[in-house]
Amino acid sequence: FIVYLEVHLSVTSDLCVTPLGLERDADLQLLLVGGELLKVRSSSWKKNRFYKLQEDCTTMWHESHRTFKRNQTFSIDEIESVRKGRQSEGLQKHTEAHVEDRCFSIIFKGRRRNLDLIATSAEEARQWVNGLEKIISNMKKLNSQQTSEHWIFNCMRKADKNKDNKMTLKELKHFLRQINIEVDDMYAEVLFAKCDKSNSGSLEGPEIKHFYDLLIYREEIDVIYGKYATTGEQMSVKDLLNFLLNEQREVATMEDAVRLIERYELDDSAKQKNHMTKDGFLMYLHQEEGSIFNPAHKEVFQDMSQPINHYFISSSHNTYLMEDQLKGHSSTEAYIKALMKSCRCVELDCWDGAHGEPIIYHGHTLTSKVLFKDVIKAIKEYAFKTSEYPVILSLENHCTLEQQKLMAKHMISILGSALLTSPLEDQMPTAFPSPQDLKGRFIVKGKRLNKLDAVFSNTSPGVEEDCVSEEDEAPYAKENTHKSKIKLAKQLSDLVIYCRSVHFSGFEHAKDNQAFYEMSSFKESKAVNLAETAVNAFIHHNMTKLSRIYPAGSRTDSSNYNPVPLWNAGCQIVALNFQTPSKEMDLNQGRFRSNGVSGYFLKPDFQRYPGTEFDPTTLTKGPWLKRKTFHIMVISAQQLPKLNKDKCKSIVDPLVKVEIDGVPADTCSKETRSIENNGFNPMWNETFQFDIQVPELALVRFLVEDYDSTSQNDLIGQYCLPLTSLQNGYRHVPLLTKHGDVIPSAGLFVHLMLLDAK
Repeated sequence: FIVYLEVHLSVTSDLCVTPLGLERDADLQLLLVGGELLKVRSSSWKKNRFYKLQEDCTTMWHESHRTFKRNQTFSIDEIESVRKGRQSEGLQKHTEAHVEDRCFSIIFKGRRRNLDLIATSAEEARQWVNGLEKIISNMKKLNSQQTSEHWIFNCMRKADKNKDNKMTLKELKHFLRQINIEVDDMYAEVLFAKCDKSNSGSLEGPEIKHFYDLLIYREEIDVIYGKYATTGEQMSVKDLLNFLLNEQREVATMEDAVRLIERYELDDSAKQKNHMTKDGFLMYLHQEEGSIFNPAHKEVFQDMSQPINHYFISSSHNTYLMEDQLKGHSSTEAYIKALMKSCRCVELDCWDGAHGEPIIYHGHTLTSKVLFKDVIKAIKEYAFKTSEYPVILSLENHCTLEQQKLMAKHMISILGSALLTSPLEDQMPTAFPSPQDLKGRFIVKGKRLNKLDAVFSNTSPGVEEDCVSEEDEAPYAKENTHKSKIKLAKQLSDLVIYCRSVHFSGFEHAKDNQAFYEMSSFKESKAVNLAETAVNAFIHHNMTKLSRIYPAGSRTDSSNYNPVPLWNAGCQIVALNFQTPSKEMDLNQGRFRSNGVSGYFLKPDFQRYPGTEFDPTTLTKGPWLKRKTFHIMVISAQQLPKLNKDKCKSIVDPLVKVEIDGVPADTCSKETRSIENNGFNPMWNETFQFDIQVPELALVRFLVEDYDSTSQNDLIGQYCLPLTSLQNGYRHVPLLTKHGDVIPSAGLFVHLMLLDAK
């Protein structure tokens, strides 16, 4: 039946064993044949292992010499990127420069360790890298419907145990468990008998096609399509426009409807009549036009010419850590992962290292150490791959004078002209430049020996002065006592332009004494207290200055605090532990999903302009009150992943939670009932209503969980976005893992309506 599926599934070219356009590709053929590569784990652990791409072109097989794991596989979907050369921390540390052109690394999503490999020749390394990149690129081009079919196809391949291209009743039951459906024997037998027209005891050819059609049938799509398809059994261009205007609430024209038919209709005869079949309609719903997320917000759409303190800025705390705050691994990879997620403010805890080279680690703990210069090199390489907007280097400086001078030298030599070393203006500035002005630039945040005016008056700060370290986050350190004093080198001080760190002594003191470029960092307890007791003063403070918030030192497990109350108070740099999957990181990813994933999100007017009386806790009348009623129907889900893949009979019992996070009056959560033993196509058809007071600060989070009556529910997938970035109507919601990576075949189907409150 595999051969039949390859020929008959709806998007045949993308479901063939060899991806479209790569049938005779030499690089891909090398991967399919396989070969030996030298696996590198340390300077002393380097061993040959055989690697081979499976025929499905979605799975990589490799040998293992472990006793109970002789053969292992990983999915191409698990790969985040492939790097050519000695571009990983492991290869830089454990290999010599002369093997540079034979090296490459496979970088995985989440916390999985990188796979560092050395090929036998530079040409072979090039082919491995090119072949893998072509496969990854091909899979990314699949739309969600094609990805779904690809997934079903691969599950069918696995279910065909004896590879005879037929499906027995036993194999059918195994396949249904693979795709996360638990059915009783009677239902499986009825389904099998309905398809086994030949009464041969196995399905093949058209019988498998019939089984496949029964499997992917979606009743809810039939109902929607039937309601609007008034031209025979097909939807005319007028019908489609009617759907776009009345159901999707879009500002659409006849030309827009024609464009959708031309782009997504699969049937040429229907396309010639400007009609859309049910298959074309489903294809459209699976595209970005049918997604919950407004496609216009995938690009930078906000005004980026305002002062930088007018934006929320995606920010990381102790960026160097891959794990916890006490014994965790420090790595350049942590910076790369954060930057690739559009983090625009990274932290560097700098200490004296051996051989005169400054290092980065969590001081007074057992976390490992990484060289300062290696971190700067990694930042230089990856800072602007996801976003072109400025990156703030938040220095926590504990170094002696000599190593501080070396820190300054490294930043100047490595970052070059991208490092901001003087104000953009020719005279003393009175306000921050904009993200647009600072594109591609690095801004150093830290202590400075004198005021910024000195740059224009040519006055010398004199001798190096004692400065108090901004944070002392060792978990056993007493709060506010014995803060370490260090001497500050002029060379490092001079690199601090728009982000001079100063102690916070109250809002009135800051208003009267602080320049716009002087900013304070607040530990979470202090910031939360201010957001609760003096929120309007906090908002006004943030209209002219930057504020950075960081987690409590007691969070040794790298857990996170809720960023929403701090955003409500107008705080820009709300730093989180990016390495820790959590609701808080889901919210952060949701907040910065919009505006082109730039890492900058313009604050609402009422958080930016003087005279505002906005208070998120009391909500007095003002321009912030734009009351909305949010109606949502959770209709169904498709292809939810199995959580326990080792147990064949383990099937999820999914439920859906819909959460609103924003001002306290808007924060709310509602959930559906759970569906027993169906992760493939569960259907709820449950409706909820939320009353929203301040939509510009609201985030919507979808959470799909596996219900458990005896313990905490397990996460299946999640998705978060700003309320102002969602589209009305029937929409598909993609689902992400706890690490924020897309689950390729899974999703929710919902109906949304965000209306002005009556």
